[in-house]
Amino acid sequence: MDHNRAVHFDRHTNLLQLEEHMYPLVDVEYPNTFRNLFPYTEVPKIAFNDRIVPHHMPDEIWITDTTFRDGQQSRTPYTTDQIVTIFDYLHKLGGPRGIVRQSEFFLYSKKDRDAVYKCLERGYKFPEVTSWIRANHEDFKLVRDLGLKETGILVSCSDYHIFYKMKMTRREAMQHYLDIIRDCLEIGVSPRCHLEDITRADIYGYVIPFCLELRKLMDFYQIPIKVRCCDTMGYGVNYPGAVIPRSVPGIIYGIQVHAGFPSELIEWHGHNDFYKAVSNSTTAWLYGASGVNCSLFGIGERTGNTPLEAMVFEYAQLRGTLDGMDTTVITDLAEYYEKEIGYRIPPRTPFVGRSFNVTRAGIHADGLLKNEEIYNIFDTEKFLKRPPVVAVSNTSGLAGIAHWINTWFHLKGEQAIDKNTELVHMVKAWVDNEYESGRVTVLTDEELLAVIQDACDKLGITLEQGGTSES
Repeated sequence: MDHNRAVHFDRHTNLLQLEEHMYPLVDVEYPNTFRNLFPYTEVPKIAFNDRIVPHHMPDEIWITDTTFRDGQQSRTPYTTDQIVTIFDYLHKLGGPRGIVRQSEFFLYSKKDRDAVYKCLERGYKFPEVTSWIRANHEDFKLVRDLGLKETGILVSCSDYHIFYKMKMTRREAMQHYLDIIRDCLEIGVSPRCHLEDITRADIYGYVIPFCLELRKLMDFYQIPIKVRCCDTMGYGVNYPGAVIPRSVPGIIYGIQVHAGFPSELIEWHGHNDFYKAVSNSTTAWLYGASGVNCSLFGIGERTGNTPLEAMVFEYAQLRGTLDGMDTTVITDLAEYYEKEIGYRIPPRTPFVGRSFNVTRAGIHADGLLKNEEIYNIFDTEKFLKRPPVVAVSNTSGLAGIAHWINTWFHLKGEQAIDKNTELVHMVKAWVDNEYESGRVTVLTDEELLAVIQDACDKLGITLEQGGTSES
């Protein structure tokens, strides 16, 4: 019926738009598991129908943090003091504009609630403290009593979860979720609906109809309802023309255009099972989601979540500015995790691994020493307090070894090690012996640190960050 189809002006395209918004629930008798795409005994398939949706970058984009929720599910729980310290770092990293917009917390244990209280006492505007709770009335009261404005609620949306895990039909699941969300709204708490397993869900047969029902509740209660698109298994793809439910552009487009959710109420939560967490999160931004949900260093279930530090630099590349974010905090966080928490970051991890900007290939090292821009991604010393490093080999000489030591231990000015010191000569003697014995590979950081420590012990000195001292 044409008179039911609203015409509206799209300020992004500057065109009048006429869209059909009638998507009733398709209450199937048997689950649709998309066996053509997910055969299970074969590698999943990426299919295309060449239906292209437009870019729709929001006016504002931001990062939300799940380090203390999804990130904590996959590791030893943080202590209360660790949570508060990390939260302080996130506040500094996000800058005055709050690009790191929110951080979500469990509320199950006293330790978790103590951390929430202490983080709230900080009085920061950003990151806003939000929660993730079990979907029951008592937990909603807990959220309200803590003074939190928003909470996450699990609303699994694939037939894998609805039929096999919850043992419900689509209609029963939808009604169950809507009843819970209504309870949340009744006490004035804003729900954030976690659409779990959305990349295996029937987007137009279930997800869009469910989101349309959420819109009705939002209109009635006049309380915002967010939807978080959870790529629980990492199946999402960013390729134009790929079919839903694997298409990230298609999912975001459907929720925004056909379910009528504005960008600021749409979030993407990705996993890295197929190495696509970062590209899918960026794609969600490009096609209309304001929020991307991340965890520090990607720590999360199975292969992990989208790394928060990666999206900081994605933001800067897309916007052309950091908008006040302090990226040096990323290095502070990496050091805190390794020294205080005991988490070992793989050395080649971008931005935070010990070797992420270490040049080992001889021909690359030669270029880097002549001009660091040749083989360094950007001014890593400025943005991450991590100057580029040239690995030591048989051609490094005394100067190269001294440069390595000074860079590794952050020794500058009067504290810097001179190439003529006995320490450097001892290390060079060992290096020369290695290559005279037939070695052809570059020395590893671990080897050099062991040799340097041995030489320091013999010389009776201690080499520390920022200087040396007599033992």
